[in-house]
Amino acid sequence: MDNKVLIVFLEKADEIMNEKKEYLIQLDSVVGDGDLGLTMSDGFRAAYQAVKDGQHTDAGKLLYDAGKAMSTAVPSTMGTLMASGLMQAGKALKGKTEIKEQDFIVLFQAYFEGVANRGKAKVGDKTFLDGFYPAVEAMKKTLEEGNNLVKAAELATEAAEKGFENTTSMIAVHGRAATRGEASRSLWDPGAAVALLIMQAFEQSLKVS
Repeated sequence: MDNKVLIVFLEKADEIMNEKKEYLIQLDSVVGDGDLGLTMSDGFRAAYQAVKDGQHTDAGKLLYDAGKAMSTAVPSTMGTLMASGLMQAGKALKGKTEIKEQDFIVLFQAYFEGVANRGKAKVGDKTFLDGFYPAVEAMKKTLEEGNNLVKAAELATEAAEKGFENTTSMIAVHGRAATRGEASRSLWDPGAAVALLIMQAFEQSLKVS
């Protein structure tokens, strides 16, 4: 595969974040300041716009530049975290001009690490990571079992959805939700919803590219 698949992925992320803007605003208004929908729609729009011309031959440079554009467009906490994920993925795929199925494991693992390192969070803290981590693990397992990338993406999306649902059993450690203590346990985590949307975008991108 060439870099086109990454551009289509970012295009789908742009589309889905825009479609789900009000949904994310609703979720975030319960535990945050309600700007998550705008941040994600504007951020992924900037990321896609930065690379849609297809001029990047280096997959790593493409992802890094997409992340850089996002960081400039939405310098909020969540915007910075998502941009850090893209930029870390870019570093991990630096020099790649052809993308193999296993490279997507590298991409999403690096994305996870970029977000975790920047946010100083871990799985179980009721954040984006709780939707994203199970998705990456499901993708790894599915590919290791000899399935194709489309199947891996489908199961990753299912795992992200379960991870999002599981956040209603966790106490928030970071952000405004953390001030609620035990009362935060029953609430959906908006960041984990973003993780699910990213995996949905990836799954969709493989079915059109």
